[in-house]
Amino acid sequence: MQNFLAKFRDKRLTQTLLENIRRIAPSDRTYRLMEVCGTHTMAIYRFGLRQLLPGNIELLSGPGCPVCVTDLSYIDKAIALARRDDVLLVTFGDLMKVPGSTSSLLKEKAQGRRIKIVYSPLESLAVARDNPSKKVVFLAVGFETTIPAVLASMEQADADGLENLFLLTAHKLVTPAMKFLLQDGAARIDGFICPGHVSAIIGSKAYEFLADDYHIPCVVAGFEPIDILQAVLMLLTQLREGRCQVQNQYQRAVRPQGNTKALALIGKHCQAIDDHWRGIGTIPASGLGLRDEFSRWDISSVLDINPEPLREKPGCICGQILQGLARPRDCKLFAKVCTPEEPVGACMVSGEGSCAAAYKHRPLEE
Repeated sequence: MQNFLAKFRDKRLTQTLLENIRRIAPSDRTYRLMEVCGTHTMAIYRFGLRQLLPGNIELLSGPGCPVCVTDLSYIDKAIALARRDDVLLVTFGDLMKVPGSTSSLLKEKAQGRRIKIVYSPLESLAVARDNPSKKVVFLAVGFETTIPAVLASMEQADADGLENLFLLTAHKLVTPAMKFLLQDGAARIDGFICPGHVSAIIGSKAYEFLADDYHIPCVVAGFEPIDILQAVLMLLTQLREGRCQVQNQYQRAVRPQGNTKALALIGKHCQAIDDHWRGIGTIPASGLGLRDEFSRWDISSVLDINPEPLREKPGCICGQILQGLARPRDCKLFAKVCTPEEPVGACMVSGEGSCAAAYKHRPLEE
């Protein structure tokens, strides 16, 4: 694996790419390029790519972290479910610290609530089998990358006759959020570095409407330094030549049509719905709800969920950060009141969150 990664971290090739970027991006204008993937954000901070690039090239972090954009009301609903004696929650670990209005899943677990951390949705099947007297609820949060595995797990649950496994869904779609940002216009985006993981599912062709209708160049990129720098060079070349196309730098993992089996699974079980993004607001057709014929999987159709009243956290600017309007250091709470141990906003929780990445890779003297 190290030998494979070495060629994507080669210093000589990195220097060549940087020289070409400097040559093609004269300092008489600013280029604002947005990555829409939390793994890209993490890699950009980890490898110090902002410091390597010329000062007139701005890398903006968009709403690419699924935990960060999960609405406050969803977390409050999950906490309300955790407080029921007849429910056992199953979740990925990065949701545990996400702040709700007055609590978090981690705090609830510390008080004895039944919450189990898993690494795959398939693990929820065993939990349901082992706890037949409980309603086992999987917290289905994520983009197109994780949705097929969740749906496949529920299909397997049906095949196995498990009637006590349910979902609390907050599945999001990436391209409607990108469209929303362009229509809003506040972030002044010149080009998109498109997410690699999501694109492996939806395919590079899914972004063509952004280039055709909004005249914004897009490049699907991998996650190593050379992947990201090459994507930056490809975007700058398009801008320099007046082109607006979708290019695929990540051809070793992404096909134009994506993963057709995964897309068919999503289409079979889900339909697009208007959905609320934490700190941003409602984005049309940006979520996935279960179709009526699969509503039995939805815990909301079985139980009345009564969360506490919403209480937004004052001072948190996660919404602005997720839209590329601010950076973590612009927040007065960053690394002071808000830290990974005691997060105020969701961007400080997930390893893919902009604030968490900025905190982890901040200068040592801070």
